[in-house]
Amino acid sequence: MEMVPSEENQFVSKEIQNAAEEPRVLCIIQDITNAKTINERLTLNLPASTTLSKLYEDVAHKAGYVNGTFDLAWGNASDMAPLGHNSEMSLSDSGFEPGGKRNFLQLADKDGEQPQIASDEPETADSGGPDDSSQERFIGPLPRDASAGSSGDYSSPSYSYSSILNKSETGYVGLVNQAMTCYLNSLLQTLFMTPEFRNALYNWEFEESEEDPVTSIPYQLQRLFVLLQTSKKRAIETTDVTRSFGWDSSEAWQQHDIQELCRVMFDALEQKWKQTEQADLINQLYQGKLKDYVRCLECGYESWRIDTYLDIPLVIRPFGSSQAYGSVEEALQAFIQPETLDGANQYFCERCKKKCDARKGLRFLHFPYLLTLQLKRFDFDYTTMHRIKLNDRMTFPEELDMSPFIDVEDEKSPQTESCNDSGAENEGSCHSDQMSNDFSTDDCVDEGICLDSTSSSERVLKPKSLLTFELFSIMVHSGSAAGGHYYACIKSFSDGQWYSFNDQHVSKITQDDIRKTYGGSSGSRGYYSSAFASSTNAYMLIYRLKDSSRNAKCLSVEDFPEHIKKLVQKEKEFEEQEKRQREIERNTCKIKLFCMHPVKMMMESKLEVHKDKTLREATEMAYKLMELEAVVPLDCCRLVKYDEFHEYLERSYEGEEDTPMGLLLGGVKSSYMFDLLLETRQPDQVFQPYKPGEVMVKVHVVELKNETISSPISVRAYLNQTITEFKQLIAQATGLSAETMRVVLERCYNDLRLLYVPTKTLKAEGFFRSNKVFVESSESTDHQVAFTDSLLWKLLDRHGNTIRLLVFLPEQSLGTNRTLCQKVGGASDMAFEGSKGNRKTVEAILEESTEKLKNLSLQQQHQGSSTSDSQKSSDTSDFEHIESLSQELDSNSSLCVAADNRDLENRIRATPGSSGGASSDPDNHFACEERSDSEVNNDRSTSSVDSDILSSSHSSDTLCNADSGPIQLANGLDSHSITSSRRSKAHEGKKETWDTAEEDSGTDSEYDDNGKSKAEAQYVFFRAEPCSQDDSLWDAQKCLVVHVDKRITLAAFKQNLEPYVGVPSTQFKVFRVYANNQEFESVRLNETLSSFSDDNKITIRLGRALKKGEYRVKVYQLLVNEPEPCKFLVDTVFAKGMTVRQSKEELLPQLKEQCKLDLSIERVRLRKKTWKNPATVFLDYHVYEEDISISSNWEVFLEVLHEPEKMKSMSQLAVLTRRWSPATMKLQPFQEVILESSSVEELKEKLSEISGIPLENLEFAKGRGTFPCDISVLEIHQDLDWNPKVSTLNVWPLYICDDGAVVFYRDSTEEPMELSEDERSELMKKESSRLLKTGHRVSYSPRKEKALKIYLDGGPAKEPGLD
Repeated sequence: MEMVPSEENQFVSKEIQNAAEEPRVLCIIQDITNAKTINERLTLNLPASTTLSKLYEDVAHKAGYVNGTFDLAWGNASDMAPLGHNSEMSLSDSGFEPGGKRNFLQLADKDGEQPQIASDEPETADSGGPDDSSQERFIGPLPRDASAGSSGDYSSPSYSYSSILNKSETGYVGLVNQAMTCYLNSLLQTLFMTPEFRNALYNWEFEESEEDPVTSIPYQLQRLFVLLQTSKKRAIETTDVTRSFGWDSSEAWQQHDIQELCRVMFDALEQKWKQTEQADLINQLYQGKLKDYVRCLECGYESWRIDTYLDIPLVIRPFGSSQAYGSVEEALQAFIQPETLDGANQYFCERCKKKCDARKGLRFLHFPYLLTLQLKRFDFDYTTMHRIKLNDRMTFPEELDMSPFIDVEDEKSPQTESCNDSGAENEGSCHSDQMSNDFSTDDCVDEGICLDSTSSSERVLKPKSLLTFELFSIMVHSGSAAGGHYYACIKSFSDGQWYSFNDQHVSKITQDDIRKTYGGSSGSRGYYSSAFASSTNAYMLIYRLKDSSRNAKCLSVEDFPEHIKKLVQKEKEFEEQEKRQREIERNTCKIKLFCMHPVKMMMESKLEVHKDKTLREATEMAYKLMELEAVVPLDCCRLVKYDEFHEYLERSYEGEEDTPMGLLLGGVKSSYMFDLLLETRQPDQVFQPYKPGEVMVKVHVVELKNETISSPISVRAYLNQTITEFKQLIAQATGLSAETMRVVLERCYNDLRLLYVPTKTLKAEGFFRSNKVFVESSESTDHQVAFTDSLLWKLLDRHGNTIRLLVFLPEQSLGTNRTLCQKVGGASDMAFEGSKGNRKTVEAILEESTEKLKNLSLQQQHQGSSTSDSQKSSDTSDFEHIESLSQELDSNSSLCVAADNRDLENRIRATPGSSGGASSDPDNHFACEERSDSEVNNDRSTSSVDSDILSSSHSSDTLCNADSGPIQLANGLDSHSITSSRRSKAHEGKKETWDTAEEDSGTDSEYDDNGKSKAEAQYVFFRAEPCSQDDSLWDAQKCLVVHVDKRITLAAFKQNLEPYVGVPSTQFKVFRVYANNQEFESVRLNETLSSFSDDNKITIRLGRALKKGEYRVKVYQLLVNEPEPCKFLVDTVFAKGMTVRQSKEELLPQLKEQCKLDLSIERVRLRKKTWKNPATVFLDYHVYEEDISISSNWEVFLEVLHEPEKMKSMSQLAVLTRRWSPATMKLQPFQEVILESSSVEELKEKLSEISGIPLENLEFAKGRGTFPCDISVLEIHQDLDWNPKVSTLNVWPLYICDDGAVVFYRDSTEEPMELSEDERSELMKKESSRLLKTGHRVSYSPRKEKALKIYLDGGPAKEPGLD
């Protein structure tokens, strides 16, 4: 039972005596309902007692909105939950921070609808509407900042927007931009505002039995149009439409051309509408016809064909011209202007049977009902080799008369002859692949051809009124050729008003805004003056034929077909369901929930409870969520306020079982500063009340006689209590004497504080929410000595620095089984004072086992050296079980090892935080931060950070909580304690060397004699025990659980492991296993285990350990003419002072035995290995560490020579050369050239000597990249820098200063092989395959634009292995 002090510290809410003294809350509100106000801020400074409903009133008044038509939500979270509109909760109770701190809120749409604008004079609202010419209007990309002249705050309660209007005023709904889908939104809005297209789409009926609605493009378009016409939302999503296209989320990030989308979408709709009434809809509305003709100027013979088109591409500026066309009419006239074919371009006349001058051109035969004009603003600059955008001004009329563009000349000529024998019908742009490209001033060729022999004579006679088109859609591009933004200006046929459809924003615009889209860039009018310029101008224009008999109005909701009415009802119900769901979400409290499950340990989940649910109902929900039905009765559970970061129980809720959760939690918020804990108890226990203001103290009782530390018990105290009162509180809880009690507070890492001033308060001593203390109350004289010299301090110090390691022994270890049962002496004798008895015991064991394992150890040296360092050891399973103290003693008594009463870890090993799973010790984090450079670089593994060290749960800035045993509490927190805190004195060791074990390591005998001073002898605590028999790893590999002082050196640690391994410490190696199962050898014997933490894994492997001045070296064979030039051979050991020849003498027998390589010492060479590149050649007389720098885990190349070594001096240079033969398109094998100097002339002479190429014809180039510098034979002739103009090799651009450089050479008179297209394609495939295997690319290819595709079968087919 928890003890509480007699004096209770009650916290009572203060009454404000003076209004001026009341704290105030600073609210900063951002209006995100539209782009015009998104950067404006509304500031309110309100009393903390202001209610939320009053906050809404003040915001509505200052912003000029109708209260209740908008939401306020916290602005610092993505999942914003709106504040309650009618809540009477004060700002301070709702989570607002007073005292000048800024509270950021966002003013957002309510239920997807924009706020209603308040007006003092509603009857005159229309007169001041958007049609008022005095008001500023906006068209184009919405500005990021506030409009000119507006302040950062709202100027008056009746503030209204001039152009960004909600649906209630414009009547139209916007489309949400998924990422870069503005081009799609503009086209969809244009199609929606086309009455004939919309009505035809509504008349199509979807048959669900025939097709999946998700993949049906017409159905999803139909749904979208219905929502655009009937939804109350400001903007709706287009994800269902793009999903029907077969697009995934990545497509939303692809920019595409709007004209390309229009063509592809129309094609997809035609495919989907086959065999329906709408099968020919696209052609009926958008398809026109033209004649492509060539006329002989001598005989008048004309050859022609009929083509169809969906849009007309108009050139902005003719190629090579400095003047752009000024209007659409001018561009149309240029489009049909014929050109004369003369000179070299003469036309072969079938009638004249010779080449004659001819006239080639186009004639429009039929204009579509909906005429689409594409203004070709994107061009290519052949000077800069960049795409550019032409921003020149091009006007376009609101009414376009197309009658001048139908040419009647020669239509009735008897000499005209049709050449329509192709049989292919072309559809698409009015120019095509089958048409000669000479007629057009445009170099771009679009797809689509149609053949139709329909005469155009009857159309020519039609009156002019039937060829008048009215403009209704302008698709505008803003930006440059590198990227930009699309939006649409569309005229409504119902009221004649123009609107700007800019993604989710819809606004009214005027004729002045239309004229702004003509374009026009300032400055020079040169041909490429507007390259990279970013401007806003029209890109596509859509006109509708003025024909009263065909012009339609959009169907009203009342006139919808029956299947559309059903769809409207279905969508309405769906919206209502979404609205109800949003309302539920808006009123749902979501908070982290923890529970110490009696079986499953600490569980974490998220409790989602409606704000009106009572605490009793929430407890029942949490009870089911944590799956406690069959474990604990419901009446044995309660919810308490909990701080998971500090493991602090803030308060309980006695008597508030019927209080709504919204009131208890302070309202509905996106996140809470606290958590909830579902606390459990036994039926015979009673819950203790937790009052606000209390602090939690975990008390560990220390017994000096047995040198044990008990499991903690929980005590709650007040910060204003004195140390004397606190001791009395602990005495009541533990039964100890308060008079002789010593209390030690563990504040943080390496910080033990004895609380000896009776009158000091807990707050003054540094107590916080959750604390850890050690108490001792014996009659010994230990309390008379200084605390740092006392037995209590030594015991706590040892406890804090003891870590638990999992050591995996090799299968070959014969001494393990015997010595496991003999570690009683070792465990009992190795106290922190360091008894010599244990050393003798270990020596006796070694004397018996070393002789038996002598031969085995020698064998293991070879096996260990050839074993890859990347070999993985099995992971140990987590010891996530809870044992009481009695259960632990029972389990320990079953082992052959007697319990060591002096071993404190025997009492505390069972908690999941301290003995199982990943370490959650907060101090480990600090230990990691305080490591020296040599500690950080331990085991050459800086690239693999030990995640176990960094996986601590949480750490307090003021103190660190650490438990070492189960807490016997009803609250269920007994096993969620953090592991034992690890403390150690600041360890100032010798200067340690990164690359070698020489200065910081030595032999065992040297270590025994001089390695440890007397003062360090106390830091050798070591205790080992076998892994549990239930451990899954027991059968796979022998495992030891070692409790050891982390200040022990690696040398001493290895010596203590000798009895369990069965061989001397010099005959086995220690590998540290990191979180990713990578292993790195630990070789620095004088380094401590301070970088290790609980449950780190160590693998022991047999093999000779490094001695003083030795280095482990990896040897690779260099095979310059093999596909894989680098082949691993063996691991070996080089020593300081050894010559290269001596190392080769020791290496060759090892190669013969392990790799079956019988080599002569005169025909092998060692050379430096720099990643994959061969470098400096080592000469036989070179000495390691004198002539050659060497480091741990060093790598060298061994190269087999075909002739005696030619390298005799370091002044020589060994270059690898390779001949390129253009005539055969082949690279010859590598040949090594030894140079006496760095002269280019000498290199060329040597190359001429070995190849026979005349010196004046020899060219060379340095290879690029890593060895072997592979390059495609299709690129080597042009891509390399051949024949650099330098006289020496060691200057730019060669920089050949070391051995191993790759040089290609060729005969300049040799011409490359002539390849056909098929041969080139075949060779390219072979080269791609070859270079892919070696990891080299054929050539650099810039990222290409992804083609726009709409998939009719639901999505693209993924090729196997294609990323």
